[in-house]
Amino acid sequence: MPLSRDLACRLIRVADDELPALLAAAVEAKERFKPAVITYSRKVFLPLTNLCRDYCGYCIFRRDPGEPGAHTMTPEEVLRVARAGEKLGCTEALFSLGDKPELAFPEMRATLRHLGYNSTLHYLEAMCELVLRETTLLPHPNPGLLSAEWIARLAAVSPSMGLMLETTSAELLAPGAAHDNAPDKVPAKRLRTVEEAGKQGVPFTTGLLLGIGETLDDRVDTLLAIRDLHRRYGHIQEVIIQNFRVKPDIPMRDWPEPTRGEMLRTVAVARLLMPDINIQAPPNLSAPYHDELLDAGINDWGGVSPLTPDFINPEKPWPHLEQLKSITEAKGQNLRPRLPVYPEFVPAVTARPGLLSERVKAAADREGYAWRAA
Repeated sequence: MPLSRDLACRLIRVADDELPALLAAAVEAKERFKPAVITYSRKVFLPLTNLCRDYCGYCIFRRDPGEPGAHTMTPEEVLRVARAGEKLGCTEALFSLGDKPELAFPEMRATLRHLGYNSTLHYLEAMCELVLRETTLLPHPNPGLLSAEWIARLAAVSPSMGLMLETTSAELLAPGAAHDNAPDKVPAKRLRTVEEAGKQGVPFTTGLLLGIGETLDDRVDTLLAIRDLHRRYGHIQEVIIQNFRVKPDIPMRDWPEPTRGEMLRTVAVARLLMPDINIQAPPNLSAPYHDELLDAGINDWGGVSPLTPDFINPEKPWPHLEQLKSITEAKGQNLRPRLPVYPEFVPAVTARPGLLSERVKAAADREGYAWRAA
């Protein structure tokens, strides 16, 4: 029987003495789904532009034009980082960028004109194609809200894409809340993008951001919204459970971080609600207890880079891959590298003719994982 909302709301609140039973049930569900395997994606992080029209209370990535650190990568920079990652055995080019900055900033419009593009999404599309054509890396863009047309266009140059739902709570749009000056964080708009990707059969990554003002019931409702979309379209390849981390220069710098217990409970409930979806939690944001995430039912560590920092959480370096391997094996699991598109979604991507299909076929082994050893 699928887990009900009422039961999920009870489980996310279990007392400490009941937590081991919850975690054991989650691990059992994970083992039925993908026994003895934990995956990760060897990636380079490409912050195409950190200009953004949204002002989220927890974000250190975004900049206004003229602010120290404000930057839009040139095609030469994109290719240089991608080729350096290729030499280190990376298979994913993760494109992160601000949402439609040209709508807010004339400086970004001028930059795009200089580069020869009409919009940030046109530029992203071209850079995905550049990486696809000139390297063996596979692009995975995270560009924010997308129309049906843009999902189709980006799906032609990337095997998968992503948008963090973060929360379904509209309360976070209120004055003084995390999303009060973030027009692209309206939950209904984000759900529309995730749904449109489903209608087009695009392998899609989404997830929750914990600790930004949402309630425990909000967390369950966000997980249920993702589950419902996956039931309808079957396209959610991965759900990320990401915990908010305090940084000194953000508006939410005095905000409490989610506790270890909250993180473990949310991951476990996510696994029980979605036993057939890949569940990921970033190891760098839960150190030093990230090994315990394996006890809560995750089956993926996310993207880990041997080259570039986590530009969203630059103060939290990724663990060394050897360390991640030893932590994983200590729990009786095998660490396997995957592509940005998960193995079970590879056949659909490679069924379409063209360069993207050829690149994915070349990068995937017979089971759909990445060729390179962990």
